[in-house]
Amino acid sequence: MASIALNNVSKLYGRVAAVADVTLQVKDGEFMILLGPSGCGKSTVLRMIAGLESVTSGEVFIGDEMVNDIAPKDRNVAVVFQSYALYPHMSVGQNLAFGLRMHEVPNAEIETRVREVAEMLDIEAYLERRPAALSGGQRQRVALGRALVRDPVAFLLDEPLSNLDAQLRADMRVELVKLHRRLGRTIIHVTHDQVEAMTMGQRICIMREGRVVQVGEPLEVYRNPANMFVAGFLASPPMNLLPCYVMTSDAKKREDGPLFVEGGNAVRLRIPTPYTPFYRTYTTQPVYFGIRPEDVHAEQSDPGWQPIDVEVVTIETLGAETVLVGRIPDMKMGDFAARLHRSYRAPIGSTQRLYIDLAEMHLFDPHTTMAIPRNS
Repeated sequence: MASIALNNVSKLYGRVAAVADVTLQVKDGEFMILLGPSGCGKSTVLRMIAGLESVTSGEVFIGDEMVNDIAPKDRNVAVVFQSYALYPHMSVGQNLAFGLRMHEVPNAEIETRVREVAEMLDIEAYLERRPAALSGGQRQRVALGRALVRDPVAFLLDEPLSNLDAQLRADMRVELVKLHRRLGRTIIHVTHDQVEAMTMGQRICIMREGRVVQVGEPLEVYRNPANMFVAGFLASPPMNLLPCYVMTSDAKKREDGPLFVEGGNAVRLRIPTPYTPFYRTYTTQPVYFGIRPEDVHAEQSDPGWQPIDVEVVTIETLGAETVLVGRIPDMKMGDFAARLHRSYRAPIGSTQRLYIDLAEMHLFDPHTTMAIPRNS
């Protein structure tokens, strides 16, 4: 096993920076997720760790060794690609054994390792088949098996589940987590799927435009996004972001008085008292008010929840829950979403009163897009 570290790593293609000054520490045995939209540089970071892309500047360490100038075959990491990359003319068993044969591992040991990995991944029955005779999920298991059989210090997974249907993706997410617990090896998994990131990773590294935006445990990143990009990217539907102002209750602007977020004539919500000392410096200034859809409720079960009126645009009935998508009258913003009970119904075009749990609110600076700290 080995830790992986990137110190101020950049990758330039001509004058274009695909990766810019990335610093990241992956602990020994950790399951790290690289998450971000297409083109953010996450796969390039993975390929630089593997040695498949050169590093323009900075340092890449695997364990205690800097590997910038070490060939990919000598880094002892295994890469699993989105495309599976199986040899079509070889059987499953031959695909699993190929890397070992290239390293001149004795035949008896090759056979033992192939059998062990095939049993681990439940593909023993397919060892004589060729990839064309396998389903997508079976091919993905073979691709994983080819990496596992080498016994590397780390696994680098480049969107390995994106070609699978929804049910297979869910199944393989569980299998990968179980595999990590069994092996205890370092895994870096690249994805643009927020569900994969939240359910699989011990930590998530969110990237945008070649840079690291935020690193943290899944729930920490989810509950405390560093900026508006993270708030709007992580989860579906994303956090609601409303352009508002921080206002006092009277013209005297008392230092101990209550604060509100106000958006035109449609929104006036009182900021919880514990947050007012931290938000007071933004009095009369524009901000973005953020609230997760699950913190918006159909009924006022708590006296601290505050009302907001929403015009219903659509109702998405998902079985386990209902998502109301609406708009707030007189506000120039996109959709406003609420995760409600599965039995909730409302006519399209009607105005519904919902209730916001202000204890879960966030404020963001519109100029920097950074979250405004709400506590010390």
